[in-house]
Amino acid sequence: MNDLAVRELRILVAVERTGSFTAAAEALGLTQSAVSHAVSACERKIGAVLFDRGRHGARPTPAGERAAAHSRRILRLLDALPAEARGAATREVTGPLRIAAFRSAAVHLLPTALTRLAAAHPGLAPEVRIVPEVGRGTAGEVQDGRADLGIATLGGSTPLPDGVLAGALFEEEYSLVHPVGHPDPRSLPLIDWTENCSSYTRSWWQQQDWLPAARLDAGEDSVVLSMVARGMGMAIMPRLAVLDAPASVVVADLGAERPTRTVGYVTTPELAGTLGVRALIRELRGAAAGPLAA
Repeated sequence: MNDLAVRELRILVAVERTGSFTAAAEALGLTQSAVSHAVSACERKIGAVLFDRGRHGARPTPAGERAAAHSRRILRLLDALPAEARGAATREVTGPLRIAAFRSAAVHLLPTALTRLAAAHPGLAPEVRIVPEVGRGTAGEVQDGRADLGIATLGGSTPLPDGVLAGALFEEEYSLVHPVGHPDPRSLPLIDWTENCSSYTRSWWQQQDWLPAARLDAGEDSVVLSMVARGMGMAIMPRLAVLDAPASVVVADLGAERPTRTVGYVTTPELAGTLGVRALIRELRGAAAGPLAA
C-alpha cells in the first residue's frame, strides 16, 4: 500500500512550515529521526523528492510545495469532519473558519458579514488574516490550504489558480481622489501602491493622456489616502479604499468610461459545501447587497 497516513501528512506540513526537520519534530513532539524517516517514506510513496536537505534546513521542492498544499487541504477536511457530521444532525455550525482578505475588504466588508455570522452561528470561530492582493494573493492562500475562503478581486489579468472556485459579490468603481480646494488637481503627482489592481485599469490608464508621468509609490491604500489628504498628490482608487476618505479629500467621478473591478470570494470545491463556508458566503452576499453595492 502506498497510501499516505494522516500522520505523514501532518509531518509534511510541519516541515514545509518550519523549514527544518528538527523544528518540525519539536512542533509535533517527535524525534528528528522519526520526522526524517517519515519524509523519506512519503517521497518513496509519491515518487518525488519533496525537500532539498542541506545546511539551510529543508526547503520544499516544487513537488514538496504541491504535496504540502494538498496535505493542508486534506487535513482541513479531516479536522472539519466531526463538526460537519454533528451539524448535519443538529443544524449547528461550529468550528474554525479561516478567512484571507485584502485590507480594504477586511475593513469594510468583513465586519458586517462576521457580525451577522456570529449572531446566527455563535459556535463558529472566524480567523482573519490580511493578505496583500498581489501575485497569487488570497486565492493562492486558498489553493495552498491556508485559508478556507479568500476575499479576492476577480477577472484580472492573473487567472485563478487551479483547484479553486469563485463567486462575484459586487462591482466597484474607481474614482479620482484629490485634495480639497486644489485649483488643478490633475497637475499633481500620481500616487500609487503595489496592491492597486493595475490589471483592471491598465487599458484605461494607457488612454488617459492627462495622467502625470510623475508618480509616488506608497505601501498600501490607506497610506495613499493619507498622502492625498496632505496635498502630496492625487490617486486613482477603488471604492472600498475610499469609504473612509477624510473631509480634506475629494472623491470625484471618472465618468462613464471609468474602470471597475469585481470583488468576490474564492474557496475550494470541497470546502464550498461545508456548513461554515456556506454560511459565510450567505452573509458576505448580504453585506455586499447593502451600502457597499450602492
